[in-house]
Amino acid sequence: MQLRVAAIAVAAMTAVLPAQAPAYAQANAYDHQDPAETGCWNSAQVVRTGTLVRHQPRGAAGRIHLWWSPRCKTNWVEIRTDSKVSGTIYVYTVDNRRDAYDFKPGNNGRHWGNMLRAPRTCAWGRVEVEWNAGRRSVQTGSGGTAKACG
Repeated sequence: MQLRVAAIAVAAMTAVLPAQAPAYAQANAYDHQDPAETGCWNSAQVVRTGTLVRHQPRGAAGRIHLWWSPRCKTNWVEIRTDSKVSGTIYVYTVDNRRDAYDFKPGNNGRHWGNMLRAPRTCAWGRVEVEWNAGRRSVQTGSGGTAKACG
């Protein structure tokens, strides 16, 4: 009887472990890290682009790039726009993970967010920006990229 109870307990523990494994497997050392600091940018390429659009007056205000590093198996988003812009850079994966990176004016209008690991899955980016923060004439803009699936 004691042997049967032990076998049932081991079987129950084994049944629980696979259910927890995928969440652990998704954790990655590169998630939410800077692609420049980690060296992932050195092996990267732009896989999708999009336009940053100013809402009022309506018009193009910059470019959005979705990057992929085959060495690190990560995606991230870069924006090139006016140096007076602040905002948030988002990168998403189809398995419901995301990273949000807030940036301030400066850096000649070139900003990038953190990475998410995304091998054999789809990723895309989005950016929301504003000019003249804290003033009456605040201007906003947004844009994104199409999905890239690898």
